[in-house]
Amino acid sequence: MNKSIAIVIPSYNEATNIDVLIQALNETIININYNIKFIFVDDGSSDETVAILKEKSKEYQHIYYLELSRNFGHQNALKAGIDLVKNDVDAIISMDGDMQHPPKIIPKLIEKWEEGFEVVYTIREEDKKLGFVKNKTSNLFYGMMNKLSDIKFEPGTADFRLIDKKVAQVFSDFTENELFIRGIINWVGFKQYAIHYEPNERYSGKSKYTLGKMMRFAVQGITSFSTKPLSMAIILGISLSVMAFIFYISYVLYSIYYGHVISGWASVITTVVFFGGLNLVVLGIIGVYIGKLFMQSKGRPNYLISSTNYK
Repeated sequence: MNKSIAIVIPSYNEATNIDVLIQALNETIININYNIKFIFVDDGSSDETVAILKEKSKEYQHIYYLELSRNFGHQNALKAGIDLVKNDVDAIISMDGDMQHPPKIIPKLIEKWEEGFEVVYTIREEDKKLGFVKNKTSNLFYGMMNKLSDIKFEPGTADFRLIDKKVAQVFSDFTENELFIRGIINWVGFKQYAIHYEPNERYSGKSKYTLGKMMRFAVQGITSFSTKPLSMAIILGISLSVMAFIFYISYVLYSIYYGHVISGWASVITTVVFFGGLNLVVLGIIGVYIGKLFMQSKGRPNYLISSTNYK
């Protein structure tokens, strides 16, 4: 019996992309000697995504849908798909549903898996079509991650990857409240191999990752894999305390030597506001970690399934 591979595709308002993606995937798997399943995970779409997926699942026997009860986010939707099929397939490929992850790369992922690599991940080449700001913010994201987290990321790493069954089963056991799958896959180890690719243009629709979401994603990733921000807050606090002490001693000596007090209310107020804002930043960093502990303590599931045709 041939081995089987599942392609897990989180989908959020991708109604206009589904037909094109299925056609491209079907053309890709023709020459692949494996039983291939397409697992579309609807992440609480507000368009016709679910209805289209249900129709496609009737038209094609290898297409399955998994409808979540609401929008739980891309990372949780991806985990839902992996959890669903982890015991039934030999490998799982994850990719986005907007055609930016080129299906033609899939045979290369499988080829490296056949060579013995248990994680075959992809690295996106810099896309000049995205513009200067988008590319720079992406590089800034990975730069922050590498400096502030305990694991290292290669710029351009995407959620377009193949993982072996054993890796999927290990990953499925993770119960973290705020998932950062790129970091988890990096952390678990196993034999890994990187494939570089040039992204396609988005077929239709717009990016789900706004600047605000990217910043939140960065904070989520950093705080999930490192306590360096807390250490930095301590160092910053000690440094400022030393500076304040030196300034105070200098002020006292100046007052004694010259016999008068230095005036300047504006500078005093500015200093107070500066240190007050700094305190809020440090408290915010601590609050993020406490908040993560609070949410984790609730033990809520990462997602809830509304319906599926997967047996």
